[in-house]
Amino acid sequence: MTRLTSRFWVDAYLARLRFSYIPAFVVAHGDDTAGAILVKSSTLDGKARVFQRTYDLLEDTRKWDVLSEGDEAEVDASIAKQRQFDSDLWVIEVEDRQGRTLLGEPGLS
Repeated sequence: MTRLTSRFWVDAYLARLRFSYIPAFVVAHGDDTAGAILVKSSTLDGKARVFQRTYDLLEDTRKWDVLSEGDEAEVDASIAKQRQFDSDLWVIEVEDRQGRTLLGEPGLS
């Protein structure tokens, strides 16, 4: 199976969010080809969640799991810790009061 580059996926994801009028920003630009991607969801009330893509060996599927959630400062600290380990990491911040990320939609999950 052919895999998409990280840059292609990020560009497509940002376009999908724009079509739904959900603001999103690239906070950290990782490796264009194979950088891992974190998606931070900020509800603009001091709370946030960050998602990471995981692979389920038993089901042979990829899914988005919550890496950290709670106060935005704690979530930001968790992201900073991940960036210390992985300099190729992408971080996308989505700002939506309803907490929409569209990560569960077809083509993104």
